[in-house]
Amino acid sequence: MTVEATVNIESLSASFPLTFPIPSPFTHPSLLSVKDLHREEDLLRNPTSFRQWWAAIHTTREAQNSLLKLEPLADIPPETRALLGPLASPTARQSLQRLTYLYEAALANFTGSYKLWKSYLQTRMSYVLGKQLTKKKAGGKKRLPDIKDAIEEEQEDLEQWEGGLDGVVGWEEWRALVATFERALMWLPKLPRLWLMYLSIFNHQNCPPVLSHSHARRTFDRALRTLPPSLHHRIWVRYLLWAETRGGVTTVAVYRRYLAIDPSVTERYVALLLSPSNPSPRPLEAAKLLLRLSRKAARGEYISSEGKSPYQLLGDLLDVVEAHAEQIGLGIEELGSAEADEESAGEDAKDPHQQQNGDSLIRFAGPPTAVGADGKPAPVYDEDEDPNSSRRLDVEKIIRKDGLAVYKDQAGRLWTGLATYWIKRAEFERAKETFETGIATVLTIRDFTQIFDAYAEFSESVISGIMEELANPDEEDEDLDVKETEEELDAKMKEFEELMDRRPFLVNDVLLRRNPSDVQEWEKRVGLWGQDDEKVAETYTRALSTIAPRRATPNLHRLYIDFAKFYEEGGTTGEAEADLASARKVLEKATKVNFKNVEDLAEIWCEWAEMEVRHENYDDAIRVMQRAAAVPKNTKINYHDHALPVQARLFKSLKLWSFYVDLEESLGTVESTKAVYDKILELRIANAQIIVNYAAFLEENKYFEESFKVYERGVELFTFPVSFEIWNIYLSKFVKRYGGSKLERARDLFEQALEKCPPKSCKPIFLMYSQLEEDYGLAKRAMSIYDRATLVVESEEKFEMFTIYIAKAAANYGLTATRPIYERALEVLPDRQTAKMSLRFAALERKLGEIDRARAIYAHASQFCDPRTNPEFWAEWHSFEIDTGSEDTFREMLRIKRSVQAQFNTESSYLAAQALAASQGAAKDVEEEAALDPMAAAEKQTGGKTGLKFVSAKQQAQHQGDDEQAPSPQAVGNADEIQISDEEDI
Repeated sequence: MTVEATVNIESLSASFPLTFPIPSPFTHPSLLSVKDLHREEDLLRNPTSFRQWWAAIHTTREAQNSLLKLEPLADIPPETRALLGPLASPTARQSLQRLTYLYEAALANFTGSYKLWKSYLQTRMSYVLGKQLTKKKAGGKKRLPDIKDAIEEEQEDLEQWEGGLDGVVGWEEWRALVATFERALMWLPKLPRLWLMYLSIFNHQNCPPVLSHSHARRTFDRALRTLPPSLHHRIWVRYLLWAETRGGVTTVAVYRRYLAIDPSVTERYVALLLSPSNPSPRPLEAAKLLLRLSRKAARGEYISSEGKSPYQLLGDLLDVVEAHAEQIGLGIEELGSAEADEESAGEDAKDPHQQQNGDSLIRFAGPPTAVGADGKPAPVYDEDEDPNSSRRLDVEKIIRKDGLAVYKDQAGRLWTGLATYWIKRAEFERAKETFETGIATVLTIRDFTQIFDAYAEFSESVISGIMEELANPDEEDEDLDVKETEEELDAKMKEFEELMDRRPFLVNDVLLRRNPSDVQEWEKRVGLWGQDDEKVAETYTRALSTIAPRRATPNLHRLYIDFAKFYEEGGTTGEAEADLASARKVLEKATKVNFKNVEDLAEIWCEWAEMEVRHENYDDAIRVMQRAAAVPKNTKINYHDHALPVQARLFKSLKLWSFYVDLEESLGTVESTKAVYDKILELRIANAQIIVNYAAFLEENKYFEESFKVYERGVELFTFPVSFEIWNIYLSKFVKRYGGSKLERARDLFEQALEKCPPKSCKPIFLMYSQLEEDYGLAKRAMSIYDRATLVVESEEKFEMFTIYIAKAAANYGLTATRPIYERALEVLPDRQTAKMSLRFAALERKLGEIDRARAIYAHASQFCDPRTNPEFWAEWHSFEIDTGSEDTFREMLRIKRSVQAQFNTESSYLAAQALAASQGAAKDVEEEAALDPMAAAEKQTGGKTGLKFVSAKQQAQHQGDDEQAPSPQAVGNADEIQISDEEDI
């Protein structure tokens, strides 16, 4: 600092203090002017009038503010303005003295006036602290917010000032301002607003350190002691913010005091302790606080202000431990001594230093037992949760007890955190053990992946470190043994490769720990061992002893079967000798397992019998199936009763009996096979396929009548539609066997089949029945059967049935005999099929020469045919009239067509019919183009709207000549035809 600057500061400091002692007209004659005499006289006459004093103060303040605005500031040096702030000009200093004189005089009469004290303090603050900056905020504040929200809101609303008096130059004035606050609080100690105003000056950037540190702390303490507890939250908010700005021991002391009454800001305090801006971080205290919070949150005694769960709080503890491992946790040697101390403490606890006095016990050692507000014992003192204790933590014990024992499905992060802690402490072997233990205990793939990736990364970093050490040896490390280091590198590389090779097995271990009864994972485990027969057999044995059958996933029986095949085939490679005895033992054990499904047990027995057959032990195979199919005395057991073991329900397994009967057919006799089939029918578990197979077996062995009896038993057991297939086969076999030799019996069988046959299934039986009568019976009976069929079959099949009936009638009795059939068909068939049948009927009458009858049929059928949806019908009628009609008949056809079209236009189906016609028209165009019909092409080119038109014979012949095609019967023109348009008005 230059000499001139020092002299300038000393000259400025000489101007202070301005308000101490309190200025008066006797000490400062310039405070009063001639204009002020009238005011002084009024105040002397009315010294107890508050209005007079308030008006005088207000008038003087306004006058002084006007003078300050008129005073030029350019003449004041910038250094002076920077140091003195609001008191840089002489006018401002004189204004402060005048206002101080008036306020002090008024307070001499009104010492308890809050309004006067507040105005006086704000005035003094404006001259010392500078201009206060106000922030614009939308919305209001909560009346009683949580301490966390209150701190955040208060931090945003802290007072800020522009300028201000320098703390060194204006020390005397700062001290006078503090003294004024002390006097105000002496008179009004219970007003929190005055305390908050007082405390706000300690946050000013120019506040002298003497005031902003120790004095400020004592003032905060006095405010808490003076104000009632209901107002303490207003002080604590500022107290904590002030402590955060001071840092160090002050922050710790203040926060510890507050946490004793309200632990909700513990997380904020932990963040302060670990803040990068904190010159003296306290990671051990932060870790203990986080440990306490996580335990309290786990017990439901604490709710995080930041919405963190107990597990997240424990995760924060892990982050702190990883970052400050040396400062927080105990090493391996220290852990050993700590465990020895705990053992000795436990031995001392067996003989507590207690002396019995009457009926009570007097405690001489140990902490006192605390009782909570609810009367229950309070938590026992734990030094690990005491932030004031300097003893470091047993991190491994804490993570195992508070983390792994509780959060078993989130163990990955905990194990990696513990391993990272040991890595930071350079305990690499302990870290490796931790990784291995974690991999061997986790229950989810996510946790396993997290631990395995961290383990692999750790192994790679160790290998990289050794390689760097070999590549760049340290000059200071003269004792480096290169050969030993290379051997260590090879060992680490081998361990890393083994770790990578073990990964599929480790993943499988995780899945099996999660569900030991997962059959598919055990099968994968077997596959992982490849051709190692010893390990495969060991895995099968372990799997079958571990899996609980009732909780197993599907296909448990396949595990037993595969194990038996392993022995049967001589191991995985087949090089060993087949061990059928061991395979039989495995299957024997499997037959005693209570599987979920009966079919699983049935497959075990079937596989056992197949194994015996493969090795040509046919008698053993039969005996195995006889054991499996043994029928108990009580055969009324419900197959679907899962309360019973599967062994008790096995005799009703159709799968088992089907295999048994196939085995008997292949290896046994006819009588033994028949006995098995009869047993199946007796147990009432046969299906239609069993009936058919039994009958086919008897037929192959020339037991024809017995096979027919089986069919009859089958149709009695089953109803339609299942019995339809049996009837179909039975009737065809019977007709093929006896033909017409047992015609009456065959007729009875057909009538019996048709008696209960539903309409949708009776058509094939009717056709077979009628064919029987045609071949071996009477044509009249065949016609009556066809007639019955047209009445019984479903509506969708009646058209086809009528078609067959008409064809048979024409073949047997001639065309004229089909007329009544056609007439009945037109009455029975639905409208869409009536038109098609009418065309056939009309063609028949035309063939017989009955033109008028054919025209009447066309006229009758026209009422069902919409010209838009049935253009084929109208085209046929059109061609019929051209070939055989006259002008009158053609006009009548056109009239009927218009009336029918008008009728369909008025119906609700108009739009649907129009859409259908469009789709059919498009399809028809495609078909016509594909067929390359010259008549249709010519019709399309003319743009006709009403279907086919008359074409002259000459023009038709010309087209035929061009196409080199022979004229079709319909294309032959009439030389005497009349050219009449479809749209012509008749």
